[in-house]
Formats: sequence, C-alpha cells, structure tokens
Amino acid sequence: MTVFGWLQILFVAALVLATMVPLGRHMARVYAGERTVLSPVVGPLERALLALAGAGARRSQTWLGYTTAMLVFNAAGFALLYALLRLQGVLPLNPRGFDGVEPFLAFNTAISFVTNTNWQAYGGETTLSHFTQMAGLTVQNFLSAATGLALAAVMIRAFALSGTDRVGNFWVDLTRVTLHVLLPLSVGLALVFVACGLPQTLLGSVDATTLEGAKQTIALGPVGSQEAIKLLGTNGGGFFNANAAHPFENPTPITDAVEIWALLAISFALTHTFGRMVGDARQGWALAAVMAIVLGGCLLVAQGIEAGGNPLLTALGVDPSLGNMEGKEVRFGSAASALYAVATTGTSTGSVNSMHESFMPLGGLMPLLLIKLGEVAPGGVGSGLFGMLVIAILTVFIAGLMVGRTPEYLGKKIEAREMKLAMLAQLILPATILGFTAVAAMMPAALASLANAGPHGLTELLYAYASATGNNGSAFAGLAADTPWFDVTLGIAMFLGRFGYVVPVMAIAGSLIGKTRAAASVGTFPTHGPLFVGLVTAVILILGGLQFFPAFALGPIVEHLLIPTGQTF
Repeated sequence: MTVFGWLQILFVAALVLATMVPLGRHMARVYAGERTVLSPVVGPLERALLALAGAGARRSQTWLGYTTAMLVFNAAGFALLYALLRLQGVLPLNPRGFDGVEPFLAFNTAISFVTNTNWQAYGGETTLSHFTQMAGLTVQNFLSAATGLALAAVMIRAFALSGTDRVGNFWVDLTRVTLHVLLPLSVGLALVFVACGLPQTLLGSVDATTLEGAKQTIALGPVGSQEAIKLLGTNGGGFFNANAAHPFENPTPITDAVEIWALLAISFALTHTFGRMVGDARQGWALAAVMAIVLGGCLLVAQGIEAGGNPLLTALGVDPSLGNMEGKEVRFGSAASALYAVATTGTSTGSVNSMHESFMPLGGLMPLLLIKLGEVAPGGVGSGLFGMLVIAILTVFIAGLMVGRTPEYLGKKIEAREMKLAMLAQLILPATILGFTAVAAMMPAALASLANAGPHGLTELLYAYASATGNNGSAFAGLAADTPWFDVTLGIAMFLGRFGYVVPVMAIAGSLIGKTRAAASVGTFPTHGPLFVGLVTAVILILGGLQFFPAFALGPIVEHLLIPTGQTF
C-alpha cells in the first residue's frame, strides 16, 4: 500500500473520530426529548407536526404498538412510492418525458427504497423523472433512515430503562430524528457538495460537443441534495447509473473523502449515544472498537490485494505500481476505491465509486464478507447498532456458558426468550441468502442473467442476494437483475432482511425493558474492556465463517486459486 493510501485512511478516520462524540451527544439529547442546539430553528415545526398528530399519537407505546406503527408507516410508504413510479409519465417535473416504470421493476424499486436498501436494477438518469427522484426516492431516503434511527432508540432504551413496558413513541422518534439529525446534516452536506461541483438543478440535460466533434447529451438534475441524504442515511441509491463513480456525483478526491465520512459518521456516533444513555461511555467505546477492528481488518485485506495489481496483467508487462485499476476511476485509484468499497458495504449503503465485480477475487470477497457478517461494522444508521447489540447478547450468553453464570448485559439478564429471538433474527440472513442463491443457481432463467460462468458467476448470485438481504444495494455489475425473477425474489429478500429481522429485535427490546437493571458485582462479566471486545469480534467472525465459508470456498476463494492457471472454471 502506498503512503498516499495510508494518508487517505487516516484522514477519513480522523474526520469520523472528530465528529463521533459531538454528534453522538446530540443524538442522545434528541432520543431523550431534550432541547438541542437546533430547537430554536426546527422546534416550532416539530411541535406543529406532533400537534397535528394529536395527543393519542404521542403516547408512549409498547414494543408491539411501536413495531405495528412502524410497519404500517412503511407499508404506506411502499404503496405511495410504487404509485409514483408507475404514474411518473403523467406527473410534473419530467423534462425528459419518461414513461411509468413497469410493474416488476416498480415493485423492486419501491421495496428497495423503503427498506433502506436502494438496490437499483435501472439507470437513474435514463429511467426516472426529477419528480420521482425527489418526491419518491429522496423522501424515502429520509424516512427509511429515520426508521432505522427510531428503532435503534428502542434498543438503547431497553438497556437504559427498567421495569416498564413502554419503549417510546414511533411517531415522536421519527419526527425528532428527521428534523434534528438527518435534515440539518443533509442541508449542510448538500451545500458542501454543490460548492465542490455537484449539480443541483431542475434542468433535464445539456448538449455538449466532444473532443472528436460528436454531440453528447449530459443528464442533469437535483444531484447534490439526493447525494447528501443517500450517504448520511446509508441509503446508497445513485442519481446516475454509475453512482459515485460518476463525476457529477463524486468529482474529486476531496468529495470522495467527504462521502466516505458521511457513510460512517452517524453509525459510529450512535455507539457514543448508546454509552451516554446507558450511563457508561465505555460501553459505547467497546462497541465502536469492535466495529473498527472488523472494518479495519477487511480494509487492510482489500487494500493490500487491490494495490498488488492483477498478476495476469503484470505477467503481460503491465506496470502494477498503480494497483488493479480495472473498473476504477483514475481520479481515485485503487486505494481510495478499496476504502470506499469496504465503507459502503460495512455500512449497508451500497453506493460505489468503482465496480466491485472488477476487484480481484479476494479483494471482492471483503465487501461480500462485510455484508454477510450482518453489516454491523458499523452497519446502517440505527440498524448497525441494534444488530451489534444482538451480537453482544449472543456473546454474553456464550461467556455465561463458559463460566457457569446466568448471562447478563448491562445488568439485564439474558434468558431463554431473548436467546430464541436473537437466534431467530440471526438466521434470517443465511436462510434468505443461501436459500435464494441455491434456487437461482438451478434455474436456467436466472443463470441467463449472469455475465460469467463458474465461481465468478456464483459470486454474482451470492452478492446479489447478500446485498438485498443485508439492505446494502451494491452489486457485482455482471448480473442483469431487471428480470421478473430477480425483481421479485430480490424484493422479498430486502423485505425479510429489514422487517423479518426487526420484529424479533423489537421483541427482545420489549422483553429487556421490563426487567430490573441489576447492579454490577464482583462476579459480573465486564462488557467494556479488551476481553469483551475480543469476544464480540470472535463471535461475529465465527458466525459468518460457519454460515458462509462453504459458499465463499466455491466462489471467490476458488476463483483466486484459479488465477495462476488462467482458467475461470
């Protein structure tokens, strides 16, 4: 790895660390319903919206009531977005005259943006109108991210509060995180992006003359505003088909570094929020350390592999000093591309500044691994934290078995009900990914969508269903995913990965919040030190290894072993 590559990593890490504590402290105040620095500006709007909802809509809810409200709200969002996609041909702000999106693709796209996946089986600038992009996709970028942050609040309260069956109010949490966290951050970041050269206009396109004298139509639109929330909300859907590899979405190395910070900022800051709300900041730092270890380990492997170049091209006389540049933008290089790849898959974002399919097999394995580990390093906004807390529950259970004590985490006893629910949530990912991949691998109609045969083709399938179930949205570009089979099955995978996982997690929160928080004793297993950090990291890696190693062995690992032979299968 080059010195410049290390400097890029250290610069982004410094940005994340610098904002982690102040942003985490701010979100703790938002969750607690306290006055924030933004209250004079957004407070009147917050009060007006909650007043319109009525007193009944602001009462504290049980976990079941909270979860039901969340599901109903997201079902309504799906129906509205589906209607916008189907009817965009007759709606305003359609300067290029796009027709309505066909039913299967509309279903896939609507469920994709509602579940915070933002999988795109279409080209944004060639398929969707400005109205659909703004009123449909951008709105859902805010609301799906706000949903994740609201659910994280419930899981934090489960450990911070005791002896109650009330977990908060979904409508209040949704409103406050949108107005106090997502909206101001997005406005500020959008202004930075526009200052750096991202378009923000309602023009449809401009015509340009190329160096060869040909005419080229260049698509434009409200890019800066959508780019900001897609990154901060770990959404990932790009305005353009090339996503953050497009110069209008990510023009310079400076914007690239800022985008990577935006991917990581809220998810890492939530660990500090957790520590403050449970009354022990060390608990938050322990979770942040686990996230950093897993993410950093995958980054080092991906960076090292991509910086080494392609041995087949090196044997042909190609200079390997720039690393593996296939599928990468020259303005970023292999180092920044690998950094972006692990950040976007570690955070369930899915935005890309390079094509993951073009990575070397083991380099491409790292983004795939981060998704299959549950995207908890640091995971999506909200979802990463409550996913990590589920892993922590499993860890203290295993530790309890080792020492013969009833497991507990932050004074809450972990009993049979919590363990059953935790395992139910954990099984969603492997059952959906491996199940759908196995079926697709046996279907001629699905195999016809693959650009490659052999182990690389299997990796394309694995990556697609992992990305959908993990609510990531990135892809191995060789898969032609806009077919009825993939539109429907990937849509089902997105639904299960989001809501099939969330329901048992909310049930865990409902069970824990009713328990009395016991004081620590000399026999209490400490959950803030290096031993706990190491155990949680090991549990994450062991779970991922046991569930997915056979699939990895048949895909990217065997492809890596075949490279010296020049064979693909």
